[in-house]
Amino acid sequence: MAIDTTETTSASPTAHFPLGTRLSTRDKLVLFVLCAAQFMVALDFSVLNVALPVLGKDLGMSQSALQWAVTAFALPSGGFLLLFGRIGDLYGRRRLFLTGLALFGTASLLATFAWDPASFLTGRALQGLGAAAIVPTGMSLLTTTFPEGPARDRALGISGTLLSLGFTVGMVAGGVLTDVLSWRSTMGLLSVFTLIVLPLAPGLLPESRTPDRPRLDVPGAVTVTGGLLALIYALSTAAERGFGGADVIATLAAGVFLLAAFVYVESRAHAPLVSLPMLRRRTVAWGNLGGLVTFSMMSTVVFVLTLYLQETLGLSAFETGLVFGVQGVMSAVAGVYAPKVIGRFGARRTLVGSLAGQGLFVAGLVLLNAHTWSVWLATAAISLASMCHLGAIISYGLTVTSGVPDEEQGLATGLVTSTQQVGITIGIPLLGVLATTSSDLLAGVHTVLALDAVIVLAAAVLVATGLGRDRSRPVEAEALGLR
Repeated sequence: MAIDTTETTSASPTAHFPLGTRLSTRDKLVLFVLCAAQFMVALDFSVLNVALPVLGKDLGMSQSALQWAVTAFALPSGGFLLLFGRIGDLYGRRRLFLTGLALFGTASLLATFAWDPASFLTGRALQGLGAAAIVPTGMSLLTTTFPEGPARDRALGISGTLLSLGFTVGMVAGGVLTDVLSWRSTMGLLSVFTLIVLPLAPGLLPESRTPDRPRLDVPGAVTVTGGLLALIYALSTAAERGFGGADVIATLAAGVFLLAAFVYVESRAHAPLVSLPMLRRRTVAWGNLGGLVTFSMMSTVVFVLTLYLQETLGLSAFETGLVFGVQGVMSAVAGVYAPKVIGRFGARRTLVGSLAGQGLFVAGLVLLNAHTWSVWLATAAISLASMCHLGAIISYGLTVTSGVPDEEQGLATGLVTSTQQVGITIGIPLLGVLATTSSDLLAGVHTVLALDAVIVLAAAVLVATGLGRDRSRPVEAEALGLR
């Protein structure tokens, strides 16, 4: 039965437990449902990548059209995040979360049994729309169910680990499933996840919404959604065709114009979709910058390493998946220890240190060459960089959402998840194209990795300066119940 409350934490069974208290069985089930949904969406970002050539031949899609298998999902999943996050705030996060799950599962079935390109791309677009409802509402339910402090730190730590792990597992699982069964099994796997999560969610998740129900900011919703859609389309298309196309230039300009109009509209709206004072919070602005950089630059590293391992070293898709499988295991290990580090040093310092570590280990990848021993360097460096990346994911989420009132958690987590989606989308078009268009692939990979490392290290300095000194007293690791 839904628990209809005007403020979430009082309705939650986990709302008021002391430091060091371990999660109850119900708490763990709630966390399982929310994290499994996030994992499922992360899986969808990568599970299809290895299967694209086979999929194209089966459905009769041209090589140039294959990008739409990814773009059809990325457009709605990134474009509607802020809007759906706000709708969940106003009309019920649990209700929208369940709707998103049902839509995602149905769309996955449509993609599984697609009979032509149109039916498949429709399924992918509906998957993206479902993901846009699941991600911000799921994060809002997590941050309002688990109170700020050790409980939320642990919950976000697990969620961040599974988010990173889902992307990596998807790459491995996609290759195995495509080889053993078919590309359709990659979409069928997502349907199975939905069938596991959806029946459990209604009885476990409390309903939550803001105490007041102001009118939805329609002009803000139109401008930000249109701006994000145009921006993601332009950058996704540029990854395949470069930035010189007329449609890329036009949609990129439209995206920038609409996002500028969004800022203007929000500054005058009575009940804005995004509170500009929230964007002016140091933790929100600089925390999201750190998140944008860590996601965009790590997605770029994974992309160019995939090219390098297969094209330069001659590894098979399965062997390449094993390299990223090691990366996934190390990310999971980092997820266990990241809350301890955050508890000892605080989220802000952990974010800065994690960005610095990610940049340094990516810089080490510049030493890669055409000799087979380089696979060991690639495995070690990407794994260590991913451990730092995981620390940055968890700490930036905590940095952005800490201190935000429950009634604005949907907005804050919508910004967090929009940063994730946009970050994953823009990294490859901005830098990855330097590798794919280079006459010497290895030289192109070196250029991309060097620029990637410089950008991450520069971001670490900017975030450290922008956030300033963290005067809050870090929670000791023992208080997290993890020692």
